[in-house]
Formats: sequence, structure tokens, C-alpha cells
Amino acid sequence: MAVILDVKDLNVYYGAIHAVKDISFHVEEGEIVTLIGANGAGKSTTLQTVSGLLHARTGSIEFMGKPIHGVPAHKLVAQGLAQVPEGRRVFAQMTVEENLEMGAFTQPGSTVGPNLEKVYEQFPRLKERRRQVAGTLSGGEQQMLAMGRALMSSPKLLMMDEPSMGLAPILVEQIFDIIKSLHRAGTTILLVEQNARMALSVADRGYVLETGRVTLTGPGKTLLADETVKKAYLGG
Repeated sequence: MAVILDVKDLNVYYGAIHAVKDISFHVEEGEIVTLIGANGAGKSTTLQTVSGLLHARTGSIEFMGKPIHGVPAHKLVAQGLAQVPEGRRVFAQMTVEENLEMGAFTQPGSTVGPNLEKVYEQFPRLKERRRQVAGTLSGGEQQMLAMGRALMSSPKLLMMDEPSMGLAPILVEQIFDIIKSLHRAGTTILLVEQNARMALSVADRGYVLETGRVTLTGPGKTLLADETVKKAYLGG
């Protein structure tokens, strides 16, 4: 499989704080790859650097074989890199359908209708609520909307930042079922998630981050069974 995203020796700072230290990882076409770790491990910082919202001091990021260091975030969306942000960040005063249409701002007009239909097929709840103001949706529905909005840009890589955060356990199951379903439909996914058990159970491969460094990597199922990972992240 082709490598869609290749990150090498990434170093990111917040002022004097060295948040991400020499991180390297890659994502191949058709994979789910997850970055797991405790709060403050550097997971979200890594994702935001890949999506152009933060800038690395050193290191390289290649997307679809091209360097993207310094490319503005909106141009990356047009190239096929979409992010579902932490905390969902839906446009609260706009309807569900208007939120979804905003996700297609980089796309030719002819693709909006067909993509909308695909999203409604994937998320029937959003179709039922398409005229509803997004701020009145439940947390789980807002997460579906954030995912649907990202899919409207026809991404080659879908990046998700803490999709289960703040959701009840039954909704977490539902969101991960959707992630599996997107993966089966051919979507390549980079997943940042604090719920290590759920993330590793759906991932082809995982990277464990501790204080800004990759300390362990391997197939999702192997990491799930790893004693160090169990003790640190799975309550085992």
C-alpha cells in the first residue's frame, strides 16, 4: 500500500516548551493508525502540526508524496487532508445541512449534492435533523456532524482528534462503530484518542506517545496485549 502520510523527526515548541520531540510515524492507504497516550503527551499537537494549524521547528511532513511543511491549513483541506477537531467545533447557530455544506467549501459545486447524500446515508440521524440548528444537537450528534462535515471535503486522509471525548459509553461505542464503517468503506484514518482500549481495538497500527516522544509502536492488537500498555492505559 502507498504511504499517504509520512512524518519524520518532528519537533514542535510552545514558546520554550518542547511539546513534540523527534516524532516519526506514517499512515498507509486504507489503514487506521492511532496515536495514544496520556493528557499532554503531544497527540493533539502532532495532529494540529500535520493539519497546518501549528508549525514544527524541525522535521518533515509529506502528504501524498509531497512536502506540506508551511502549507496553510485551508490549502491542505483542498489537497485531501481533513480534520475532525477536538471538542467537535460545530457552527452552533447554523443548521446541520449548512454545517455540512461548509465542509465542502474547497470542493467543486457539482460534488456537494452527491457528497451530502453519502453523508446522510452514513449518518441517517443527521438527515432527520438536517434543518435543526447544530447547537441544539446532543454531544453524540454533534460528533457525527463534525465527522460528516469533514467527509464533505472528500478526504484522502481523515484525521480525528479525541472523537469520544465527553460522550457517554453507549455513544462512544456508536462513534467507534461509525469509524469502523468508514474504514470498511475505504477511508484512511489517523486517530488521536485517550480511550486507548477502543482506539487500539479498531486500529491496524498504533503509536504510544509519552511526554512528546514515541515510546512504543506496533499492530493495534499487539499493543492491546502489551503489559506496559495495559498497566499505563488500560487499567490492567
